[in-house]
Amino acid sequence: MWLVYVGLVLLVSKLLDVGPLADLAWWWVLLPFIAAGIWWEIFERRLGLDRKKAFDELEQAKKDRIARALERDKVNRIRR
Repeated sequence: MWLVYVGLVLLVSKLLDVGPLADLAWWWVLLPFIAAGIWWEIFERRLGLDRKKAFDELEQAKKDRIARALERDKVNRIRR
């Protein structure tokens, strides 16, 4: 994600003609976006990071459901 932030800083600096970045070639400005795209499309899939994030979200949802069910059961026991 930091590649996108670097790319945004370079892009804004280039468009606003800020300092030495105004003379920077467009290739260098677009390079962080290209690198981020390659990372997301190739390396993240090969390393399984995209699936790991999905599994982590499912695991968190499961833990939340269990916690809500336990709290609901606790409240029902108190009412009886």
